[in-house]
Parts: sequence; structure tokens; C-alpha cells
Amino acid sequence: MADLSVNLAGIASPNPFWLASAPPTNTGYQVQRAFEAGWGGAVWKTLGNPIINTASRFAGLHIGTQRVAGFNNIELISDRPLEVNLKEIYETKRRFPNHALVVSIMVEPKREAWHEIVKRVEATGADGLELNFGCPHGMAERGMGSASGQVPALVEVQTGWVKEAARTPVIVKLTPNITDITATAVAAVQGGADAISLINTINSLMGVDLDTWNTIPHVAGKGAHGGYCGPAVKPIALSMVAECARHPEVNVPISGIGGIAAWRDAAEFMLMGATAVQVCTAAMHHGFRIVEDMIDGLNNYLDEKGISRVSELVGQSVGKYANWGDLDLNYRIVARIDTETCISCNKCHIACEDTSHQCIERHVDANGKPYLKVREEDCVGCNLCAIVCPVDGVISMAEMPSEAPPMTWNERQRALAILTKQPEGSSAKEVAKP
Repeated sequence: MADLSVNLAGIASPNPFWLASAPPTNTGYQVQRAFEAGWGGAVWKTLGNPIINTASRFAGLHIGTQRVAGFNNIELISDRPLEVNLKEIYETKRRFPNHALVVSIMVEPKREAWHEIVKRVEATGADGLELNFGCPHGMAERGMGSASGQVPALVEVQTGWVKEAARTPVIVKLTPNITDITATAVAAVQGGADAISLINTINSLMGVDLDTWNTIPHVAGKGAHGGYCGPAVKPIALSMVAECARHPEVNVPISGIGGIAAWRDAAEFMLMGATAVQVCTAAMHHGFRIVEDMIDGLNNYLDEKGISRVSELVGQSVGKYANWGDLDLNYRIVARIDTETCISCNKCHIACEDTSHQCIERHVDANGKPYLKVREEDCVGCNLCAIVCPVDGVISMAEMPSEAPPMTWNERQRALAILTKQPEGSSAKEVAKP
């Protein structure tokens, strides 16, 4: 079996699977149950000045037969007394000394407030701190959470305040509710962050009840925007992790968060630069024991790949994540349909005919049996037919040899600039001039 242990900015963990700061890490009872189930680490639910939560606070997005494809919440930070939380953190760390125990904290943007809570939390023996600059609802109206996390200058200065007092590693949790997440990632690093974690939840309104016209969820007939998470946000989270991982000024470890529900998701995040991952919605949906499958699956995958340590996965795909302008415009693939396994549902034909490039034709063989065939010379390799096909493996995308050498958009523009003696930054209109 491979070595699944990881070290995130000096925080050791027996495996890369951590519970995120959320309802599953609200009490010592829960975190200890999680560690017993096999989780390598946990980020304690955010501490600060205790608040009052609403009674109706969660909503799920169900797609077809899939329950909780997305999840929305308007829950705030811990509503339990700070002293109670600190006592339970101390007891949990003493009972599980080899597990990673990080505490999420969030206070008003004042140096003395940050210093005070840092000192009180570190006195418990916790392994590290996670600064919650991402909560998009409730706390933002009070100048905390994403209200700070959307302003790079505030991220930098508050991270700096924490580092003045902290003796343990400081992780900065970033909000996705921003145009460019690397701006705040860089600010966190400039403030002294030892690591970053992302993403926090996305601003959302789950839905509207068409009978009552109330929002979902609602509190006595009124609703508010909440934080969106779950499997549906994974592509957004993975992209933002990749953007930070490849940014030259974000040179700190990353804890990946967002839609991770199985070992495959974790492996993808690690390949895209995450040292460890955090899970929330999947645990809320299926319980703590899902980590058993995550551990087994990741172990088997590493064994199949001949990889001895999970840390060897980290960042292996970052170099493959590029800007659109660096993609080879001469690369070509075409769709091919296996007529033996095709069930003749015509989904691919309809999709191509109505919304793509009209290159799938319907034919009838000598026995009168209908079949579909791709007109390869007109196929642009968009993948749509393979995506909509309900049977795996019926439609494959085949690479085609190219007589032309690789050519990216950026290379093309540079070549045109030389030919026309125009500067590289010239517009297409200027380059086209005689």
C-alpha cells in the first residue's frame, strides 16, 4: 500500500482527507467520530463571537435521481460559546495527537481581535489556524468573511495581523465570489500565509417554491442568498485551484475544497496542485464512513500507477493547464460511432443536427437496419455527441494525423506581426491591413 501521509505547511496528517470547517466539525464529539472513522484531519467549525442561526438553513439541488447534486446553506459560524469549543478542541487533540486539527477563525477586522483569538486557540494545542475570508452570507454584512476576502488589501493586512501573533501555520481560506481569485491568493501570501485553502462557498439562491412563492430555504416567508457547494461546484473549484497552483507568486501549499465526494475527485485536485483536500457536502450526505472508500480507492489507484507516496501526485497536471492562446489549433479529433453497440436512440444525431455541425448522417444497411455514421471531413471534434450518448463507449473521439505542424493562436499572432511588421499587441484589424 502507498504512503498516504501528507504535510501541509508543517501540519502532518495520516492521509490527505480532511473534513472542512462546516456543520460536520461543529463539536468535539463529531470530530472525534470522524477521526475514528479514518479522516486524516479536520478544520473545526469557524470560531468567533457566537451568533444565532436560523431554524431553516439548508437546501439541496436534486437532478433526476441524483440527490444533493448541489447544496445551499445560510448557516453562520459556531453558535456555541467560545470557551466550550476551546475545551473540546483541547480534548480532541489530546486524544488524537497524530491527526491534523486546524481551527477556523473569523473576527471583525481589528488587530487586537485577531491577536486575542489566535492566542486562545493556539493554547488548545491545535495544529494550525484557517482564516475564514470566504463566508458569503450573514457575516459579510458585518464586515467579515467574503466582505474582507473580496478585497486583496484587507486579506493581506489581516493575514499579517494573525502572523504577528501566531506560532502555528496559518492557512487563508479564499472566497470564489471574486473576479480573479489569484489576486487574493497573492495578497494572502504577501501577508505571510503559510498555505491557502479554496474554495469557500459560492453566492447562490437555491430556488423558489412555485406554490408559495417563498425562497428555498425560507425563514418565516423570507429568504437570503446563501453559500453553494457540493458536486456541482467541483469544476469551478478545480479551475480556481489550478489557477493558484500555476501562479508564480502563489508559492505556498494548497488545501483543495469544493465538490470532493470520492477518491477520484481528491486525486484530480492533488494533480492540479492541492497537497490535501477538504470534504463537507459528501460527508453530510453519506456520513463519515465514506472516507473508507476514499482511502481504499486512492490506495488502489496509486498501486496501479506504481506510485509509492501520495505526495508524488501533487501538481503533476499543473503544467498541462494552459491559456487558450497556447493550445494547438492544428490538433484534430473526430467522432466515430460503434454501430454494433449503438442503440439507435438518435441523441447524437439530434444534438449534432440542431446544435452543432450537422455531420452525423442517418443511413440504412442492406438489411434495412438504420445506423448512424459521422462524416469525418466535416466533424470539428467538439465532443458533444459523445457527451449526450447514453451508452459509454459507443462514441469515441479518434485523433487524426495532421500535415501541419503545431500552431497556437499566440504563435500565429507573432508570425503575423513579423510578416506585417506590426507590433505583437496589434489588433486583428491592424494586422490585416496591407
